[in-house]
Amino acid sequence: MAGEGHRETAVTDAEGVVPSLQELVALRAVASGRHRARQGHHGASGPALSPLRGRGMEYAESREYIAGDDARHIDWRLTARSGRPHTKLFQAERERMTVVVADTAPGLYFGTRVRFKSVQAARAGAVAAWVAAAEGDRLCALRGSRREPPIAPAAGARGALRVLDALVRWYAQRPEDDEGLADALDRARRLLRPGSRLVVLADPASLANVPPERWPALGQHHEVIVLLLTDPLEQQPPAQSLPLQSGGQRIELDLGNPVQRRQWLARFADPVREALAGLPSRGIRVHALSTDAPSDAWLPLLGRPRPLVA
Repeated sequence: MAGEGHRETAVTDAEGVVPSLQELVALRAVASGRHRARQGHHGASGPALSPLRGRGMEYAESREYIAGDDARHIDWRLTARSGRPHTKLFQAERERMTVVVADTAPGLYFGTRVRFKSVQAARAGAVAAWVAAAEGDRLCALRGSRREPPIAPAAGARGALRVLDALVRWYAQRPEDDEGLADALDRARRLLRPGSRLVVLADPASLANVPPERWPALGQHHEVIVLLLTDPLEQQPPAQSLPLQSGGQRIELDLGNPVQRRQWLARFADPVREALAGLPSRGIRVHALSTDAPSDAWLPLLGRPRPLVA
């Protein structure tokens, strides 16, 4: 699918600073390029099948037994009738859950090219929501808050719009009760069922506070995609003095100085590099999504429905 297209410009006060519901709704068009999940063997109507990791609970059909098939699923009736061993095939549950986890760390509310990282997070989350709605998933979204409950799961356009409304609220201004990405993932884990899709919108620095063992546990049973929101200035700073505002005061960093440049890269670039190198080995798909990139650039990471399993 072709990207949504973009024009590389500097962030202005008029646009790219806060997300709007209108722009998130407009991103529905990018979901039209995704193929819907195929129907089951019987062509049942309803939501699309999910790429469940493991066996679903719905019987689809039987075929002759092949060495290596699970003996617990032998179709004894057909075996008795045919005189040849047969095994049952199952298909994944028809209604998959897609959960969008929104990191609301302070570092996201910043940007130098095209839009703030927070706006890019909202847009990427909207793309995920529209794709999930088109594929028949139930949608849910949450952030690291112990006061605000998750957005109630719902399917179709209604579910997508609920998620979009939450993304606009969360990324227009940083919530004061943010408990961090690790807390958000812990809350998401309680909602997930085997085979769910989890889309994580994260500031790269937030990953340092997530216990390393959390990722394999999530990746083993779910389709997990981590989108790292980045900005070109953070990843490739100019080798010169850089004036900044911090706490109402003007400061100047000399990024031509090897020591200060190394400190800068350790803060912004190293977490991205480490995540891109380490998360895939834990069963996690990861993409660094820059503020000046198309908001749908990460879509190739999405898996396709898996074939029936024996």
